[in-house]
Amino acid sequence: MDFTDKVAVVTGAGSGIGRAIATALAGNGAVVAAADRDLAAAEQTAAAHDRIIAVFLDLTSDSSIRSARDEVVRRLGATAILVNAAGWDQPGPFLETDEQFWRDVVDINLVGHVRVSHAFLQPMIEAGRGGKVVNIASDAGRVGSAGETVYAGAKGGLIAFTKSLARELARYQINVNCVCPGPTDTPLFRSLPDSMRQALTRAIPFRRVAQPAEIADAVLFFASDLASYVTGQVLSVSGGLTMAG
Repeated sequence: MDFTDKVAVVTGAGSGIGRAIATALAGNGAVVAAADRDLAAAEQTAAAHDRIIAVFLDLTSDSSIRSARDEVVRRLGATAILVNAAGWDQPGPFLETDEQFWRDVVDINLVGHVRVSHAFLQPMIEAGRGGKVVNIASDAGRVGSAGETVYAGAKGGLIAFTKSLARELARYQINVNCVCPGPTDTPLFRSLPDSMRQALTRAIPFRRVAQPAEIADAVLFFASDLASYVTGQVLSVSGGLTMAG
């Protein structure tokens, strides 16, 4: 796939799936803004490839997002590819959570992506060259996940947001699609109790969790010209863990 000189922004690019997406896009020619609220982590991502720059972006702050957008436009130009990959959760029983936790989960996993999309889509539309938006949701948002009830709700909202945004942006030749990873070898997954990690792995037909690069491969497809006539779609990358339509 050839993304030569296309400007891409990837949120949550300081680690895990976001880092894999940023490096994959850069490796295929894109100029990438690795955006993360952990600027040191984003700088580590940028150090891996000379076509990546690090940008501070806090999903919970509208002013931070707009500042990041202005920095990207100033340094790289209008965004052609936007990947909303940032996410956060702390698995546990719903009845043991509180309102602050709910607000944090929804703010990071849904509202933050709405904020980022609203900010970065404006210059993309003004550039008049179309574009690609890829949202990273979760299979939890498709089929539910015990111990991740609020997270599943936020990711389900992101899936619905993807489909509705795709309808609105089609007139601008902007494709909006969604990748739903299953269990993936990320810092969040490694933080889970060993018994939970083993149970999840056993439940997957391939008997292994995904590598972040395998999620990035799906993102590259949606971001490429191969998906020029694909919009509003949801792709599960879960090793067969979920097979519901």
